[in-house]
Amino acid sequence: MGRSSRLRRLVDASPIRPLVAAVLRKVWNMSECIFCKIAAGRLPARILYQDDLVTAFHDLHPAAPVHILVIPNRHIASVNDLDPGDEALVGRMFTAARRLAQEMGLHENGYRLIVNTGPHGGQTVLHLHLHLIGGQPMKYPMG
Repeated sequence: MGRSSRLRRLVDASPIRPLVAAVLRKVWNMSECIFCKIAAGRLPARILYQDDLVTAFHDLHPAAPVHILVIPNRHIASVNDLDPGDEALVGRMFTAARRLAQEMGLHENGYRLIVNTGPHGGQTVLHLHLHLIGGQPMKYPMG
């Protein structure tokens, strides 16, 4: 039985206290998170930018000619999990996106920045990420 299976069984066990279960779920999610693995260099990606706070890479399933994801290097599940101390991190995500938009030649005609939060918001990976999309006229509303 692998580490993740043992962790999942431990978390799902009924006698475990809710606080311990929450901590174990968070550790399990971080160890299994595809974006955490990319930021740590454990999974390949076409990385365009990386610093101490954020990593930016091409989306595997682009919605436009340019589709880049900007993620925090530290695991944060969504906007709902941000703390007041994360303001510099969020600012860095946006300034990295602006820099990449300029490098990709999107700044003249424009681009879209999107953050999806939760299942109804369209979030499919539970790691905060900013979509930088451009290279073609954007429809409004999206859908």
